[in-house]
Amino acid sequence: MTPTRDGLAPRLDAAGLAWLDAALAEAAAPGGGAWELRFAAAGRHVGQDAADDARFLLLREAGAGPATLTRLYRQGTGAERHAVLLALPALVPGPEAVPLVEDALRANDTRLVAAAVGPYAAAHLDPHAWRHAVLKCLFTGVPVDRVAKLAERAEGDGELARMLGDFAAERSAAGRHVPAGLHRVLALTGLES
Repeated sequence: MTPTRDGLAPRLDAAGLAWLDAALAEAAAPGGGAWELRFAAAGRHVGQDAADDARFLLLREAGAGPATLTRLYRQGTGAERHAVLLALPALVPGPEAVPLVEDALRANDTRLVAAAVGPYAAAHLDPHAWRHAVLKCLFTGVPVDRVAKLAERAEGDGELARMLGDFAAERSAAGRHVPAGLHRVLALTGLES
């Protein structure tokens, strides 16, 4: 569900709501970049639980495009990167932000990996990169339920089934646990042997 100011307001105290309103006004102002400082400071003013939503509202109000999102992602903390990744489906209709998703999938931060495999990745990652994203989830312990359109993209994917089988065989040979999610994804391919 897309965050709204009115939906976020009941979760904020008076100071947090005043901060948000001032930040949104700055983001809406033409040619202003001061809102980007507020983007970074959101967690301190609205609380960590509301920070992603506040950051999304700032990005939307500012009309942030791929160049701004990339800059904020590259310069940001893990929390700021997380917010950018969550905002991609609503703000970037094309594949221009795929490098941000790919970067997050190289990270060891499971929050970033989980955000990276959302609807934007489902719509824009090529099959090879998407398969590796699924494996990254299995390897890092990110629940495969976080992978948007998992069933749709996995169905009939013989290469994914092969990769999952290889991964399971490697884990078993090493005496390591095979993640339960692997069997679920393998079943979704319809090619389980």
